[in-house]
Amino acid sequence: MTDRKDELAANLANVERRIADACAAAGRGREEVTLIVVTKTYPASDVRVLSELGVRHVAENRDQDAAPKAAACADLPLTWHFVGQLQTNKVRSVAGYADFVQSVDRSKLVTALSKEAVRTGRELGCLLQVALDAGESARGERGGVAPSGIEELAGLVAEAPGLRLGGLMTVAPLTGEYAGREQAAFERLMVLSTDLRRSHPTATMVSAGMSADLEQAVAAGATHVRVGSAVLGVRPRLG
Repeated sequence: MTDRKDELAANLANVERRIADACAAAGRGREEVTLIVVTKTYPASDVRVLSELGVRHVAENRDQDAAPKAAACADLPLTWHFVGQLQTNKVRSVAGYADFVQSVDRSKLVTALSKEAVRTGRELGCLLQVALDAGESARGERGGVAPSGIEELAGLVAEAPGLRLGGLMTVAPLTGEYAGREQAAFERLMVLSTDLRRSHPTATMVSAGMSADLEQAVAAGATHVRVGSAVLGVRPRLG
């Protein structure tokens, strides 16, 4: 475990340097950007080590992996983010451990999350996942609401019992006008965030950027970056 802790500590320090350098280049304070470590496919023991190293925000994208991991780490001072596409039949489970759901993209999901938040007496932070590869009415290739649907969906979240509208999230698209133009995509998300905050001033979170493009996200103004492989390493898929 000492070797693994040393490995994670070194990787984490490198990511912290990258974020700090990106903040300095953008004229931003390091405290303006929150690191979320995406721990998907990695064991609860890694989450525990990350907590020892000072990580406070972790993310998962599959409930079947996340639920037992969150339970095993329930004693740790962590904020859990769910970042994957979420089916309504998984909402009851996710609402039991997630502090934020960053992939809200349709009204049916809002209704289901609200119902479970009320049932469990928890407040769930919700970020709308924005699909920058979507047409005016379509959803994106990896989920998400089209920019034209943000205002309506935000209103539903803001009015739903047990939910709190946190802001916006996106994944750099692989197709469409922003393919290969990560910073342009993140700058577009910032424009959409500014528009959203006119009617929802407290929806200040902007979650964008991963291991390969966190610098572009910080330059654009992201408040949260979601980093997995740069901290935990790349390992072959099991099975």
